[in-house]
Amino acid sequence: MSKTFSSHRIIFVLLVVLFVFSGVILINKFYKENTIIVPAQGGTYIEGSVGQLSPLLPWFTVRNDVNRDIVSLVFSGLQKYNPATGKIENDLAELTVSKDNRMYTVKLKENLYWHDSTPEFPHKVTVDDILYTFNTLQDAEFPNTLLRQNFLGVTIDKLSEREVRFTLEEPYRYFASNLTLGLIPESSLEGIPINKLNQALDFGFSPIGAGPYKFRSIAQTELSTEITLERFDRPVEDEYHLKRVIFRIFPDYTTLLSDIRNLDAVRLVPRNDQGDPLVPRSFTAVNYTLPQYVALFFNLDTDILKDLKLRLGLQLGTNKDQIVKTIQESIIVDTPLLEIDTTDWRYKFDTHAAQGAFFSSDWNLPQKVRLQRLLEIREANNIGVLKTDSVVLLDTGASLLLTGSVLHIDNGATLNGIPVQIQESNTGSWIAALPTNNQTGSLVHGFNHIQLKNLDGSIVDSMYLLRTTATSEYKRAIQEQDIVDRFLASRDGSIPFEERISVSNLYLEKGMIRIRLSTDPYDIRINNKGEKLNLRLLTSNTPSVYKSVAEEIKKQWEPLGVHVGIEIPETRSKFEEKLINRDYDILLFGQSLLDNLDSYSYWHSSGIQQFTGKRSDLRIDAYNLSQYPSLEADSLLELIRKTADEEELDLSLNELNEVLKKDVPAIFLYSPLYTYAFVKDLHGMEIGKPSLHSDRFLTLHKWYLKEERQFKAGKGWLSFIPWLFSLI
Repeated sequence: MSKTFSSHRIIFVLLVVLFVFSGVILINKFYKENTIIVPAQGGTYIEGSVGQLSPLLPWFTVRNDVNRDIVSLVFSGLQKYNPATGKIENDLAELTVSKDNRMYTVKLKENLYWHDSTPEFPHKVTVDDILYTFNTLQDAEFPNTLLRQNFLGVTIDKLSEREVRFTLEEPYRYFASNLTLGLIPESSLEGIPINKLNQALDFGFSPIGAGPYKFRSIAQTELSTEITLERFDRPVEDEYHLKRVIFRIFPDYTTLLSDIRNLDAVRLVPRNDQGDPLVPRSFTAVNYTLPQYVALFFNLDTDILKDLKLRLGLQLGTNKDQIVKTIQESIIVDTPLLEIDTTDWRYKFDTHAAQGAFFSSDWNLPQKVRLQRLLEIREANNIGVLKTDSVVLLDTGASLLLTGSVLHIDNGATLNGIPVQIQESNTGSWIAALPTNNQTGSLVHGFNHIQLKNLDGSIVDSMYLLRTTATSEYKRAIQEQDIVDRFLASRDGSIPFEERISVSNLYLEKGMIRIRLSTDPYDIRINNKGEKLNLRLLTSNTPSVYKSVAEEIKKQWEPLGVHVGIEIPETRSKFEEKLINRDYDILLFGQSLLDNLDSYSYWHSSGIQQFTGKRSDLRIDAYNLSQYPSLEADSLLELIRKTADEEELDLSLNELNEVLKKDVPAIFLYSPLYTYAFVKDLHGMEIGKPSLHSDRFLTLHKWYLKEERQFKAGKGWLSFIPWLFSLI
């Protein structure tokens, strides 16, 4: 009896366990089929970067990308850039633009507060804050002249308690981009002189903004400077998932890598010699570009570079593919107008075409000058009655006999001042002996100009003759004549292609040309004054790849007969001094078009540096680095800024591109490739089409580290029973 009871009990327990186990499986199956994974609130995002922290004010972030990242989250502007569409959109205010692109009216959204706002002491964002932010930077004492330039001639008027109007002197279709500048609360900087705002350390290291994240703390750790931001709820956007964002700023990348396990992402990841990002495989690396280009800017104030054919030759002789390969880049750029689709065309690297352009310029290789002289001599010697070898071997004391027909001369004719002797023969010829002993008419060592004249002094014919006294020199001269024959045959195509030669195949040695050997050094081009083609190339020591690019340019241009001297100042201030003073022939540098892709400042003649002799008159905002003056380009740049017609815009951009292509004020090289890396637990990250590195945070509301399951629409636990019966 007890055994039977025990057996039943075991069976009952097993059935219960089976029932529970089956129920768990069914519930789990139901839950997974009727729910979806969605982002969950919470989580702390930690990003590592290399740099140095400075005061966090939107007015002064131009040169500090680390600061710009933090500022982009703490502060918000009236407008914002959308990297998904590449357009400017509303942020703290709604924007209305007049048809003529002169009046920009912003209407502040409701229920906007500064980060220091509390229930007891609410601190609203007001129109007065807008006026303070933009009126301040218009002040002549404002420390950031580059930012102030964007608002010159702009009138700012308060229309109501929520509306402000910006009125421009001239239409400017890109002005909305200027309104992305972060607003600053008027009360926070009260009492600080305008010319001291960049030194407002109290506010700069404990900033108050109206952005999606508020400043919480700053701390110095053993390895880095740590800035913590905390989520700040606002009514103007989608809900953010991340509760905190922490920026960890390291002194160098090696230190950053030593703490990589504590990071969720790394900005501006360097790459090794193979182009691979220097982060662990547990990170996902994403490459992106900004609207930037690196170029070689010709200083057109330099006499040498006024020669268009020379600039064209340098452009054709620049191998951009090799440059990007050398520095592990990939995006070649051929124009500064990044709106234009250039996928179907590219400047071709062509050394032969480059040599052709140089041939037409004021700068020639020494062997070309010699070859040109030999060609002229040959042409002169092939015409007329004087016939003899162009090269003779004559020791001093010997003489050269020349003969000709008396039909071409009068009685009393002379050859180099020596009377010709009429021969008593049926042929009616004459003869003359040219001495080599320094008498009248003597042939000197080297080239001799021989002239046959009648008694009245009229020239019957002339020719050029090279006299040598050494056998070795005579052989080299004969070989030189053979090279001239081969060059002429190459030019008219009368010899096979593989036997043809050009000027680039020649080398000048001891005054005579020969075929170049692989061991021969490269010659430097000269002009008619005998001046050598030496160009000074200036570049910055940061980023470090500029040095590699400069060295590659030097290497590529050397075979073209161009000597390049590279100058890399040790400090940023020394480089900027040379930049402002246009102390260079060629500048290797980068330019950024930001979100509006406006090229006006870089290529309009108003950006040319003017030299009055006074240091105080030099402008740091003179961005026309080529000193490029063009009325045609100016008119197109002005039209592009003003027009609201898309068809007219496209036409003007293409016309401007043709002007720049024709004038060759610079050689455009590449657009830098950047790498951002993040852990696989970070979801929703999108790069899009950023105009600045910090634009990645414009999609931060999509990022999340935590997940949760949520029932699909119309589903819930009450749906379990119907679902269960559906399985039967």
